[in-house]
Parts: sequence; structure tokens; C-alpha cells
Amino acid sequence: MVFMGTPAFACPILEALLVRADPVVGVVCQPDRPRGRGLGVSAPAVKRLAEANRLPVLQPERLRDAAFQDALRALAPDLVVVAAYGKILPRAVLDLPPRGCINVHASLLPRHRGAAPIAWSILAGDTVTGVTIMAMNEEMDAGDILLQRETPIAPDDTGGTLGERLARLGAAAIGEAIDGLQAGTLRPVPQPAAGVTFAPRIEREHCRLDWRRTAIELERQVRALAPSPSAFTTLGGKLLKVHRAALATGTGPAGQVVAAGPDGLVVAAGTGALRLLEVQLEGRRRLSAAEFLIGHRLAPGTCLGAG
Repeated sequence: MVFMGTPAFACPILEALLVRADPVVGVVCQPDRPRGRGLGVSAPAVKRLAEANRLPVLQPERLRDAAFQDALRALAPDLVVVAAYGKILPRAVLDLPPRGCINVHASLLPRHRGAAPIAWSILAGDTVTGVTIMAMNEEMDAGDILLQRETPIAPDDTGGTLGERLARLGAAAIGEAIDGLQAGTLRPVPQPAAGVTFAPRIEREHCRLDWRRTAIELERQVRALAPSPSAFTTLGGKLLKVHRAALATGTGPAGQVVAAGPDGLVVAAGTGALRLLEVQLEGRRRLSAAEFLIGHRLAPGTCLGAG
């Protein structure tokens, strides 16, 4: 089989495939990209894992390139397993392996089709999510369901903690799905037409805290985007990342700091208030709110997000 995946989420799934009797003959991931504050070019997590296991790695810019398709065909995979690869597979790739292409998707489809299902499940206030193993087609995340496994979303789950749990769940489920397909005991089931929602890629504006919204929505936003890319606001025209927050009591104009002390910064929202517990001012390190306040005394009536 060939594995297609790019970020850290996909690594436990690849690791699960590597211990199976049916060998992984190659890995496809997205090209190395500039990352981090220095924008140095770095390899995707899946590439590093593949190279550590001495697997051939393909990194096409475009899946429709004939050279890539020839290289994939030369690996002669009977099955392609996809997890968070990051691009829709064209028909020529879907048709290449005799047993087709199957995908590990981090939601209970048809809910949260798209690039960022983990973040959007928290943003939506869902109390349960899971993984879906599906047969792939040319439409985004719309293929037949092979199996699903659920997990609750805890009140303190972040995008990071939930992502790690779903990756482990997916790693267990993919082996079960492959075994079921081989034994003929797993029957693909079309996705229901009702309940379809979409989880688009997280963009910068999804990360900006709009203090006119409810504190409940803002607290979810902070958790959904932690540890990266992080929710943010502004303080005195500088970007202020909010890494951890909790619901609080307090009233005032939206965005106004209504309390500042050892227990954190309490900021009024459209409804309710949010206690900022860990923050990071642009160009500085991450600090607890109490540590932050030692070096940044906020005048009464200070508003966040004003500039």
C-alpha cells in the first residue's frame, strides 16, 4: 500500500500501518514549506517519519503531474490510505490502486467535511466527534462510510488534545477497516444527505477574537485554535495571542478589561466575560496572565481588540 498524509496528525496512522504484514511501499506528502518565525524550510512530520523508516517519499506540487502519477504507478500499490494529506485526489490517482483509496477523516461524516474538522467541532460546541474511514471519490469527504468510531469532546479539550486522541482512534480504526475489507465483512454505506456541514481551512480571521460575541463562543475559539495557530486579539495596536482562557463573570463594554490580577485578565464580551489565563504579546514569550501583568500594568478601562 501507499500512504498519503502530511501533518503530525497523520503520523500515528502511518505508524499503525508500518507494523502490519501488508507493507507500506511508499509515502506521498506535500512539499517542504517555510515554517516558523524564521521561515526556514522544514519537512512535514510524515516525511520525517517515512525517512526514518527508509521509505521512498514523493512530494508533488500537483497530483495531476504525469511524472508524479508515473512514480506512483511504479510503486504498484494495491491500496492507497490517506490521512490529512491536504488536497483532493484527482480521478487518475483514485483509479490507480486496484483496491481503491480510503481516507481517515477526523469527524463523524457527513458533519464537518473539509480541511479543519477538529477545530470546527470545538468551535461548533459539539459534545461528541470521532473518526470516519471512508472510500474516496472526487467530491470532498463525500465517499461511502466504511466505519466510524466516536469519542466525547471534553469541556477542556483543545484542538491539540482532541487531535492527538483522534489520531490514535484513527490509527486503531484503519487496521480494522483494512482487515474488514480484505475479509469482505465491511460494506460501504453512502453518507446520509442530511446533516452535512463544512469545516473550511482555518484562516487568520477565524483566529481573531471578536469581543462582541458571547464569552462561551470565545472560550471555544481559544480552545479550538490551541496550541496553533492560536486565537488572538490586540493590545495597544500589538497582537496578543490568547493561549488559554476560561469563562468568568463581569460586565462592561465588549473588549474592556474589567479586572486584572493574579487570577487573570477578565475581559467583557458581548454576553458574559472571558478570563485570559495565558497570553503572548507580539515578539515576546508565552506568559501566565499574572506574569504578564507584572510587566504590563493596564489602565482602568483598557480595551482589547481596538487596534
